[in-house]
Amino acid sequence: MDKKSSSDPSISSTSSLFASLGRDVLAGSVVFLVALPLCLGIALASGAPLISGIISGIVGGVVVGSLSGSHTSVSGPAAGLVAVVLAQVAALGSFEAFLLAVMLAGVLQLGLGLARTGALASFVPTSVIKGLLAAIGVILILKQIPHVFGHDTDPEGEMAFAQPDHENTFSELLAILGDLHLGAAVVGLLSLALLLVWDRYEPLKRSRFPAPLAVVLLGVGLSIAFDAIGGAWAISASHLVQVPVVESMSGFVDLLQFPDFSQWSNPLIYTAALTIAVVASLETLLNLEAVDRLDPDQRRSPPNRELLAQGAGNVVAGLLGGIPITSVVIRGSVNIDAGAKTKTAAIFHGLFLLIMVLGLPWALNRIPLSCLAAILLVTGFRLASPKVARKMWDTGYDQFIPFATTVVAIVFTDLLVGLCIGMAVSLTFILSRQFRRPVRRIIEKHAGGEVTHIELSEQVTFLNQTALERVLEDIPRGSHVLLDAQNSTYIDPDVLALIREYRDVRAPARNVDLSMVGFNDEYELEDKLLFVDYSTRELQDQVTPAQVLEILRQGNQRFAEHGHLNRDLARQVGAAVEGHHPLAVVLSCIDSRTPAELLFDMGLGDLFSVQVAGNVLSPQVLGSMEYGCEIAGSRLVVVVGHTRCRTVTTAVEQALSSAPPAEPTRCQHFHTILEDIQTSVDPSALTGFAELSATRQAELIDEVARRNVLAVVKSVVERSETIAKLVADRRIAVVGVLYDVTTGTMEFMTDDAIGLDE
Repeated sequence: MDKKSSSDPSISSTSSLFASLGRDVLAGSVVFLVALPLCLGIALASGAPLISGIISGIVGGVVVGSLSGSHTSVSGPAAGLVAVVLAQVAALGSFEAFLLAVMLAGVLQLGLGLARTGALASFVPTSVIKGLLAAIGVILILKQIPHVFGHDTDPEGEMAFAQPDHENTFSELLAILGDLHLGAAVVGLLSLALLLVWDRYEPLKRSRFPAPLAVVLLGVGLSIAFDAIGGAWAISASHLVQVPVVESMSGFVDLLQFPDFSQWSNPLIYTAALTIAVVASLETLLNLEAVDRLDPDQRRSPPNRELLAQGAGNVVAGLLGGIPITSVVIRGSVNIDAGAKTKTAAIFHGLFLLIMVLGLPWALNRIPLSCLAAILLVTGFRLASPKVARKMWDTGYDQFIPFATTVVAIVFTDLLVGLCIGMAVSLTFILSRQFRRPVRRIIEKHAGGEVTHIELSEQVTFLNQTALERVLEDIPRGSHVLLDAQNSTYIDPDVLALIREYRDVRAPARNVDLSMVGFNDEYELEDKLLFVDYSTRELQDQVTPAQVLEILRQGNQRFAEHGHLNRDLARQVGAAVEGHHPLAVVLSCIDSRTPAELLFDMGLGDLFSVQVAGNVLSPQVLGSMEYGCEIAGSRLVVVVGHTRCRTVTTAVEQALSSAPPAEPTRCQHFHTILEDIQTSVDPSALTGFAELSATRQAELIDEVARRNVLAVVKSVVERSETIAKLVADRRIAVVGVLYDVTTGTMEFMTDDAIGLDE
């Protein structure tokens, strides 16, 4: 093949497209096999004709799949709507009247989508969504175990805890002991074994053939073989898929039922439609969110578009005789596990349902329910993995308890009731957090003095009012307070009234200066800063070198602890236009890891910063430092070196080398910097340097950097008469600092400082 053509992007793109299509076709076939008994079982459990479940599955795949914006979600009849269907069919008196309600429910869902109500799903806590997934997994495990052993008294797809025959999920497990079918159980257990081996045997795992499809082929083969053996081994129709057999398309059409439009004036129709629309929409949005979390590519599905797709699907389903449709976690999970890449897989699943039910119903009716139950059982174990519970436990009790409550509630009731219980518990914890941590209170030490910084939470509701009032009451008289609403998206009117009353009445009465920032115009509160968060001439004249050193020490502590001050940089830029009044001159290395303003958490105009490789002196550097002290009025000179300094390392290596460098340096004047640093190198202290460990070598190089800082501190005073006179007059001091690039902290070498009166 021509190399040029093989690297053609269009060929690569086409190849990728066909590969994705192939994966989607295989995934669609797997979802079809799992969805088939679920469609039939849910229809049976709902008291509806079996064909209505098949119709909903086809519509959910072809219509909803085509219109949906989700890549992985698969729609169809949902177990969560079984109770709703039963109740509404009974209330309306006929299935045909119910179909009219389904069609109208779809119209209502279209309206909900156009009204963009899908955003409501984003308010469901993560703990509840994860609880939903885990609960579906637990229910699948509990419900499929009986089917694996051939105990098929309940229809596949029935997910409720309590059963119409007065049994429940756990009593059904016990009933297996008295109703075990030998042939079906062998098929189920061998299918389960094949699925487990497939995931662990690398050649099978790497193959493109889906394990669930292999399981179905195994099940059909064993079913035929057991029929030949006969007796207890033979698998009867009650343990197989039971698709209605039609001879032709006309026969299929004869099975369809259509809406009774004569019931349009019956008010119960509209009540039923509203009930179906609300329940189906809620279930769809929650299931859509849950399936998105399972997507390995973490793609997000547009919820409003999904409501429109579901609405169109339910309109079509109602017109053709189908039961209500929603997005379903089980189908979506199987779809993802089967390797689906796009929504084409969901469409193919619907097409397979249509083609196979019309063309090969006899072949579908050879599939044992036990092999399909094995596929769902493995899906359940993946959804309810112990790792999920462990991760939720690690996030804290306020996340784990809503998660666990959701799981237990869904398992012992049904999907919607369990979700409501989980939401209620989660809301309790949210309200509790609002009561306990409505604001964040920080004491900030700015250049101009101490400020109590109060950060409001993102949502400040009436629930926060008492807590905020208590925080404001605790502010000492004569203090300065910054009320920060920059992170708040909503502030309750009652809270705004409290803030206005404090600003206008209580704060002035207590001599409290109240600064405010981040308040939107709609709050009718003006942002106002009354404190100085940068250096001024007045502050510069008042502070001593020791006080400036303490300001820098505290600033570095904030930097190292990630608690930097909140500053209005735009205001500082405006103030600097008229001049600047730096507190200190900082000589530091040119290394990009040592920006002085950040390391000391200072603002614009607070420092004179001089950077040069190796933080060494030169006449130009000294001239800059003299200007910063004598003319600009700085009260402190700080020489900052740092650990892991490459310049110092090079100076040490050259000082210890007996031979000249292997190649000449490309920096014409860099040798002058190295020569200055080498005056701080003590060769006797570095004996055997090359044989030392890398850690010990780094320690010795850092010690040279420390000695270089102290040498520069001493040289500043010795070489500059201007600075020496300022030190003698106690107007400035000179101090050395070693910055640790691994921790962000600084070693202030005050014992060797010059002119510093602690």
